[in-house]
Amino acid sequence: MPDLIPLYSIKVKCCNCEHEFSTSRVRPSLKKAIRRDADFCAYYKNENPDYYVVRVCPSCGFASTENSADKLTELQRKAFNEQVGKRWKSRDFGDKRSWEAALETYKLALLCAQSINDKDRIIASLLHHIAWLYRYQGNTEQEQRFLRYSLDEYVKVYEKDGIGGNDARLMYLIGELNRRIGEFPVAVMWFSRLINDQKIMDAAMIRAAREQWVVLREQMRGEAVDVDADGLPSGS
Repeated sequence: MPDLIPLYSIKVKCCNCEHEFSTSRVRPSLKKAIRRDADFCAYYKNENPDYYVVRVCPSCGFASTENSADKLTELQRKAFNEQVGKRWKSRDFGDKRSWEAALETYKLALLCAQSINDKDRIIASLLHHIAWLYRYQGNTEQEQRFLRYSLDEYVKVYEKDGIGGNDARLMYLIGELNRRIGEFPVAVMWFSRLINDQKIMDAAMIRAAREQWVVLREQMRGEAVDVDADGLPSGS
């Protein structure tokens, strides 16, 4: 029996110029990750579905994801064209993507999202995915750079939407990204807030925060950060 072809095509209408184009996706049956990092970065045996999240219109160059708006306003179109579109040289990202092509699509999507003043959550996610792409390549310097950028955006999301909403996954991510960039006391604060808030009922995220708090405590001890019996930095 021949191997299942991992990619299939879907038709997408560009939310900027309304041109219809084809883009590839990984078959759902092949999307099972072999492992995941604590910040949800997934690893796959074969084709990586994350490489195909961004859809790029070959006509105008607008790059978006499934979570982007269906249609741009006139003001957004103008902003995109001024900042990105007028420099676009027609390219087609519709087929199999290399790591380099995937990175290019994410960076293009980031530019597009910033140009139209898209939601902070979408910009945060794009930055986070770019950090993952650099992690796949072992490029720690660039990974850390983009983790910091994405963390700043996630904090913005929390400040606008999270307070009162008890977004446990968002709180967990902010804690975990702080841990990953070495901001240990801030990571402790976020994990503690998530674990101790009686209004939060997301058992999976509370458990994940407890697990990462243990990892964090060991990191702090390994880097000679004074911690008390609860794993908190001394004097906090």
